[in-house]
Amino acid sequence: MGRPRRSSRASIEDAAAELFLEQGYAGTTVEQITQRAGVSRATFFNYFAAKSDVLWSSFDESAGRLRDELRAVGTDRPPIDGVRQALLVIAQDFPGESAPWAVAEAETMGTAEELGASGLPRFAAQAAVIAEFLRTRLSLSRDDVRPPAAAAAIVAATAAAAGVWVNAGASRGSLASYVEAAITPVCAGFAAALDGA
Repeated sequence: MGRPRRSSRASIEDAAAELFLEQGYAGTTVEQITQRAGVSRATFFNYFAAKSDVLWSSFDESAGRLRDELRAVGTDRPPIDGVRQALLVIAQDFPGESAPWAVAEAETMGTAEELGASGLPRFAAQAAVIAEFLRTRLSLSRDDVRPPAAAAAIVAATAAAAGVWVNAGASRGSLASYVEAAITPVCAGFAAALDGA
């Protein structure tokens, strides 16, 4: 009946990972996860709004810091450089050995389709945070297309970097180096486009 408890959240994540490996994402129910974790259904939903949220646990924790990191950017720093720096600080939370299991084992677990569906709103939310930061810092109007375009490009580059990082294997190193290589040219291009704004 369950397992010794570390934290409920960690137990739920571990149980979900085991079950997804054993019987696939689609073949696993929330009830099975809670039974394996030794927690109640109510406890599961205290931490996760849906089964798919378990796949994004580490991302959601780090992505939640983006707004705070951007707030900490000094007004003397070019805003686009502040975005770059904020994303690199967050990416440092992911050393080489911490690749998210849901992505690293997507084929075995059958999570690829769900990652695509549940990832899009997450990336869109991060792009909205970046766009609002750029718009506010540069005093641009809401009909100026440059902040959302820059934000979408930067988030897409970050996502591409994360995908390459996960697939790089055990010798991958920190996510930060991949993110830096991907977003630096994007930020440089938009810095020129926003120059004088």
